[in-house]
Amino acid sequence: MDGTIALGDSKSGGHRALPYAIAVLETLKAAGTPFVVFTNGTAKPPAAYAQSLRNAGFPVEDRQMLTPSSSAAIWLAKTGLTKVRVLGNAGCAAPLIDAGLEVVGPSEAAEGVQAVYTGWFREFDFDALEAGCHSLWNGARLVTASNVPFFATENGRAIGASYPINAMLTAMTRKRPRILGKPSRVAFETALGVMGLPRSAAKHMVVVGDDPALEMRMANDAGALSVGLATGVMSVDADLPEHSRPSCLLADLEPLLTTLRGG
Repeated sequence: MDGTIALGDSKSGGHRALPYAIAVLETLKAAGTPFVVFTNGTAKPPAAYAQSLRNAGFPVEDRQMLTPSSSAAIWLAKTGLTKVRVLGNAGCAAPLIDAGLEVVGPSEAAEGVQAVYTGWFREFDFDALEAGCHSLWNGARLVTASNVPFFATENGRAIGASYPINAMLTAMTRKRPRILGKPSRVAFETALGVMGLPRSAAKHMVVVGDDPALEMRMANDAGALSVGLATGVMSVDADLPEHSRPSCLLADLEPLLTTLRGG
């Protein structure tokens, strides 16, 4: 989302549409083509992100908006890890609570924690670090929304919260995080499910994004078409490894809009 169709607007606290982005989604909607918007941010619940995009002019329904916590909730429930310490804010925890998981607060005393889930948490402190470490030392699995250091904003790149939190937890416990947001297969298959598509549809999917380590890698790993944009983290002259290299790299969304309109 950020750097692909919109950028965070610090003045309004919402989002500002990037050129041609609203028209792309309107064209998809008019054609009846299923799509989802998948942000790797967890600062807000999915419905709040959807509302922010609608305020910016995007035709996005709540059900079409996904965050890593959307896919994390599904995976944790399927795996049977139902007691989860969330090192994240309320927006990060909301989809897990909605899925019926038992959510433990960042520094809350608790026994029997089965997983520690990291996400957007700028309020992270030593108490949360210590509580998370104790849960991991006692057998909990470490899972995360995202493990990339940066994301795109209107003022350039910003530091993602979960990356440094994961680094501290791994340094203290030697446990490495399993990623449940992009670029994981869990995230990709969650998107397929929301669109009502079978796994076999992956080769017919198009994934559009600005981050080679996230959307491009996810698409390439799943066998989908990867369309990169130089409107966020990625640059037009980026020298990328094959697994993170887009099938095509665009300066903006205009060529994609032209293609969708049959031009």
